[in-house]
Amino acid sequence: MTALQGPDATAQGPELPPPRGPVSADLVAWLRTGTGALPTCARARGAHPYGEDAQLALYLLYELHYQGFRTVDDDLEWDPALLSLRRALEESFLHALRADVRVSGGPDEAMESLLTEPAADSRTSVSHFLQREGHLWQLREYAALRSLYHLKEADPHAWVIPRLRGRAKAGMVAVEFDEFGAGRAEDIHSRLFADLMEDLGLEPAYGGYVDSAPAEAFATVNLMSLLGLHRALRGALVGHFATVEVTSPPASRRLARAMRRNRAGPAAERYYDEHVEADAVHEQIVRREVVGGLLREEPRLAPDVAFGIEATGFLEDRLGACLLGAWRSGRSALRVPLGPHTTASPV
Repeated sequence: MTALQGPDATAQGPELPPPRGPVSADLVAWLRTGTGALPTCARARGAHPYGEDAQLALYLLYELHYQGFRTVDDDLEWDPALLSLRRALEESFLHALRADVRVSGGPDEAMESLLTEPAADSRTSVSHFLQREGHLWQLREYAALRSLYHLKEADPHAWVIPRLRGRAKAGMVAVEFDEFGAGRAEDIHSRLFADLMEDLGLEPAYGGYVDSAPAEAFATVNLMSLLGLHRALRGALVGHFATVEVTSPPASRRLARAMRRNRAGPAAERYYDEHVEADAVHEQIVRREVVGGLLREEPRLAPDVAFGIEATGFLEDRLGACLLGAWRSGRSALRVPLGPHTTASPV
């Protein structure tokens, strides 16, 4: 036990999931037993940056900064060897994103592109598909995957608050205050999503569907943590935040309709109804105060804001293509398919 540890320094989070390759296998074994060797940085950099092995390993390392894992010592959050491994995986992921994401203009152009709705027959628009023809089993799979983020909704973006000043900080805090329930625990958005999961007959425990998620789902969540945990990437995190808030109202409206059409339940409907209303207000605050305030204070971060917007869209499109490719073929999009929905649908 180190000097920083208390009498009970073990996290109370979820269990560690099974590994998906040599990097995550060595990492999981080390976290579980404290013995053996961690993957070398060279091996980490050699893993496919968007692949199952690298994305799961990166997700596990980031989770040490959130709820942690059962039987994993809380003090490992700042273990130098783990941070070194995380850095190697981050560098590979970020290098791939910078190579694949084409930023053709500044933040104004990128923000305007967010206001263009995807076509209803888009190969990547999950909300259009679910509104128009999605079945209850597909809504359940979507919720299970999104739980990787929504059960800690707004937490990754909170990292940027101490890194902002003036209007940007004030605007960010105003939006985050709403995300965290405006002072009411029962209205915290992660709590509302847990209620949605219960309506859908899903297990609402934090991290309950990690083993079901494909790499594409991990990548969307890992991007937030990557940007949030690095002060140098604060502009990109603001771009990510802007993307989430600007695109949320129309997508949430479609998802609310999908929930109603499938009689998913009142809590399932409420979650998306809440985002239609709240995020329409948040959009204006984010555009004028958070993005506008940041660029007034630090205009040199304009390319980073644009990159954050474009990188978010790139990874969301990859996830959308993964989900719709499976669903349109009549297949589950999950690595571990869900059990049957045993809760009776409301009438």
